[in-house]
Amino acid sequence: MGKYQLDTKGQLAVAKYHEKQKPAKFDKKQQLEKIRAEYLKKKQKQTDK
Repeated sequence: MGKYQLDTKGQLAVAKYHEKQKPAKFDKKQQLEKIRAEYLKKKQKQTDK
């Protein structure tokens, strides 16, 4: 038994708080897609000139 035990409502509040504080997950696929789109845009500008 811990010194500070939370009821169900308190546990949910703590879980919600920690969920907000957690940094956003790094999505590798999304990052690669973003880089690819920028590259293609830059490449298109070069060919237009």
